[in-house]
Amino acid sequence: QVQLVESGGGLVQPGGSLRLSCAASGRTFNRYAMGWFRQAPGKEREFVASINRSGGTAYADSVKGRFTGSRDNAKTTVYLQMNSLKPEDTASYYCAAKQTVSDTAIYTGRYDYDYWGQGTQVTVSS
Repeated sequence: QVQLVESGGGLVQPGGSLRLSCAASGRTFNRYAMGWFRQAPGKEREFVASINRSGGTAYADSVKGRFTGSRDNAKTTVYLQMNSLKPEDTASYYCAAKQTVSDTAIYTGRYDYDYWGQGTQVTVSS
């Protein structure tokens, strides 16, 4: 089992940047593929980024070229660097973990993931 705690959210102007962090408990972090999702009020939770066990990534089309996911297994932490933020990026952002034996599998479905953090709010507004 793993516990996830997100941080780094806040209020930022359009065009600005934020870096979200997700700290995972436990010594088996490298057994998990990680994902970032977001949910705006009144909308479904949607995929943002996936980071597989070997650090490979995939992104939603809406954030491709602006967001970068990464992981540091030594710190048991996954990151989401968000640049060129837009008002439509405003949402609660959630980190998720899926235990897997695959180093390269990418998971983009919310129901693929086993564990979730509590979320961190990102607001993009002038």
